[in-house]
Amino acid sequence: MSPRPDADRAASDVRRFSPAVRWTHRATALLMGVCVLTAALLYVPALAQLVGRRALVVTVHEWTGVALPVPVLVGLGSRALRADLSLLNRFGAHDGRWLRAALRRDKRPSSRPAHKFNAGQKLYAAWAAGATLVMLGTGLMMWFTHLTPLMWRTGATFVHDWLALTLGIVLAGHIGMAMADPEARRGMRTGSVSRVWAEHEHSLWRP
Repeated sequence: MSPRPDADRAASDVRRFSPAVRWTHRATALLMGVCVLTAALLYVPALAQLVGRRALVVTVHEWTGVALPVPVLVGLGSRALRADLSLLNRFGAHDGRWLRAALRRDKRPSSRPAHKFNAGQKLYAAWAAGATLVMLGTGLMMWFTHLTPLMWRTGATFVHDWLALTLGIVLAGHIGMAMADPEARRGMRTGSVSRVWAEHEHSLWRP
């Protein structure tokens, strides 16, 4: 009796993400999505008129923004998440090679060496973390108006609004790249990826 195809596939898979990492990513993505959606409802006139109930949208936006760091803070109790964050925060010479190859649009695996996370993913994670903290800080200044001078609140509003636009664009790029890589999505959905994909996209990673 020949082995089942599912069993063959499972045997060729490697573990990429733990359940804690995947749930942290999902919860963060959900909260970020609500933040972006409610921001669009607040700042795009056509959407604002379509939905109405501005006070409710503002409340949902504010509390979702405050909750945004919570999944990562809770997830820090997981050793696997801490290990992944450590890898995301560590840049090496191979990351420079990966970035140069990406700028040249050179997709050969030999030209784009990567560990568990490539340089693009590391830069995105660092930028997203920094942007989230800035958005949280400026958002709190706009929310609790009695705590800061008017000049600070004016600057916070400017930074918050333009950073929100930038964040939306970068998130769209992140989603677009994920949609173009089904195996990467499977890794975040199920925790496992094929060994062939891992060796092709992350040649320096030894799971």
